Amino acid sequence: MKTASVSAEAVPAAEEAADAARWLTEEEQHIWRSYVHATTLLEDHLDRQLQRDAGMPHVYYGLLVGLAEAPQRRLRMTQLAEKSKITRSRLSHAIARLEKNGWVRREDCADDKRGQFAVLTDAGVEILERTAPGHVTAVRQAVFERLTPQQQEALGEIMQIVAEGLQPSDAGADLPWLR
Repeated sequence: MKTASVSAEAVPAAEEAADAARWLTEEEQHIWRSYVHATTLLEDHLDRQLQRDAGMPHVYYGLLVGLAEAPQRRLRMTQLAEKSKITRSRLSHAIARLEKNGWVRREDCADDKRGQFAVLTDAGVEILERTAPGHVTAVRQAVFERLTPQQQEALGEIMQIVAEGLQPSDAGADLPWLR
């Protein structure tokens, strides 16, 4: 296995950073690893359900839902990337696949020659209508049926706090949807 070479000057700085790190406690490690394990399993579970029922990954389903909820079932590509929290490159690839299936089409932006809209087609609405019941069932069984109402409320509050803390507010932030 290859390892990256590190200059002699960088080693003390890395060791100082490691020494200064506020390591997770054993309980925090357990919580963190449980979270990572659960979210990985949940994403896989939802991907498998959507692949089986509609031949698409979860991220594509999210794009279709985002368009379905938009006025006139259309969003600028940059808005859709931001809403979906994915890079413009990944979005472009996904939209190309969704176009190939006839579920989305692109339209040029009349007031901005470089801009484009993604538009949900009638066929896209139909696939969502066919797929949504199975998807909701998968989400309900995987998450909500396993939690008490109090746990559901706590989970919602916790995820809102985490999301708000991670949402950059400065204009120069390195955001995936701007890449």
